[in-house]
Amino acid sequence: MRFRTLSLSGSVIAVALVLAGCTGTGGSMPGMDMGSGDTPSSTSGPSSTTAKTADEMFVTMMIPHHEQAIAMSDAILKKTGIDPKVTALAKQIKAAQAPEIQTMQAWLKDKGTSADSAPMTGMGMMSDHDMTTLDSATGSDAARLFLSGMIAHHEGAIEMARSELSDGKDADMRALAQKVVDGQTAEITTMKDILGSL
Repeated sequence: MRFRTLSLSGSVIAVALVLAGCTGTGGSMPGMDMGSGDTPSSTSGPSSTTAKTADEMFVTMMIPHHEQAIAMSDAILKKTGIDPKVTALAKQIKAAQAPEIQTMQAWLKDKGTSADSAPMTGMGMMSDHDMTTLDSATGSDAARLFLSGMIAHHEGAIEMARSELSDGKDADMRALAQKVVDGQTAEITTMKDILGSL
């Protein structure tokens, strides 16, 4: 009986130590410390911190996104035998997005920062393989690849722009985001109509 009591007590102590260890580990996690440390500083100016993060995220993601849309347009414009409606759309995309890139780059320069040069994935972006396939395609196949790829690309841009409209605070970038939503939504409709006619 005495041995059994000691064994039971040892088990209770072991469980207590494990629980204490879990509590201690959770309290000492770097992420937890940072979270609790951020609370006082964010109290002094939460809106400005949030706005800066949202606006800069939008711009630094949208610049390479726009740059790829222009590269896709260039790829289709250098081909022959492409439906004129497709080439007209590619020119329209370049005409809209090149100035927007300049606007965003100027905004970043004014803020003393720059766009991330790391390759971007997701948000409708074409992979290297997709771009190579588009480059090598011809005729209606190339047109279909361009249109289907650009539809997904535009949908990604609209998603980013809506996030900016939801979380961003900079008036100029919010205006640009609304322009992206309006313009690219209309272009998606056009591209789907053209795609259906090819």
